[in-house]
Amino acid sequence: MKKFGAVLLIGILIAVLAGCGQKSQEDVVNALDKKLNEMEGYKVNAKMTLETGEEPQRYDVEIWYQKPSYYRVELKNESKEQSQIILRNDEGVFVLTPALNKSFRFQSDWPENGSQAYLYNTLVQDILNDSGAQFEAKENDYVFTTKTNYQNKNLSTQSIQLNKKDLAPEKVTIMNQDQKPLVDIEFSDMKFNASFDKGAFDMERNMTAAQLEVPVLATTNEPFEVVYPMYEPQGTGLTDEKEVATNKVMLSFTGEKSFTLIEEKSEAAVETSAPVNVSDGQPIDLGFTMGVMTDTTVSWHHNGVDFFLASDDLSQEEMAAVARSVYGMTEIK
Repeated sequence: MKKFGAVLLIGILIAVLAGCGQKSQEDVVNALDKKLNEMEGYKVNAKMTLETGEEPQRYDVEIWYQKPSYYRVELKNESKEQSQIILRNDEGVFVLTPALNKSFRFQSDWPENGSQAYLYNTLVQDILNDSGAQFEAKENDYVFTTKTNYQNKNLSTQSIQLNKKDLAPEKVTIMNQDQKPLVDIEFSDMKFNASFDKGAFDMERNMTAAQLEVPVLATTNEPFEVVYPMYEPQGTGLTDEKEVATNKVMLSFTGEKSFTLIEEKSEAAVETSAPVNVSDGQPIDLGFTMGVMTDTTVSWHHNGVDFFLASDDLSQEEMAAVARSVYGMTEIK
């Protein structure tokens, strides 16, 4: 009997000790809140895969953050031939396209205006903001499943995997309403409280440095291939297509919600000029690139082509849906 009591006592002690080593969801959320408030910055690399078209699109992403509100995000396509840089500093938010010698400046609250899958800050904020988030503690990781606040409403849920030791991001999977994965991001080389030199977030320095890696786009006489949106609002269809200039095509879609899509072969600026100030527009994440959105237009650059979509009938969300679908990022409406 004494032997049985001793065994039972040992079992209870083991269970208690094991329980002491497991952190609850509340413990982890509090630790994330503390980390977000105390960290001075970070550097991290990521590989992003978009599973939204016929073929997966892959990008390398480099992310820098310095407290309180300096950001640098560089996206490169898989072939490393094109890159885009998003900067935020004291002068505003910039979208740089080094291969075209072009840049845009916005007075915007990006990235605080929504979820950003590759930014640790907004991922943690999504966890903190979702009181109904699901939580799972695995052997080496914590996994949160939360609601999102993306501009693309088709990206409704995300799974955020964090390292148990330091709460560093390891993987993010973003899913649609049917829980189908549409975006996968795998992180590596996370450095909390990384140091930055004085010009790390300077617009001109970043443009010059990027052009050393990605040469300015050369002018060629090769024709470009016209591409068409996969998503058209109900009751609207393509009714006219014409070449309005050399390497410039205008597509007219008419019906209940008419719009015009202009596609033109990109040409690099002869010299790097001052950023174009976009006073009435905002940067918009189209998934495969960053664009510029106003009340009635969306413009973007991709694969050597400039796109301009205009409509008095479409809402901003509908314009974004059409723009994303040009390269296969379809949205179910």
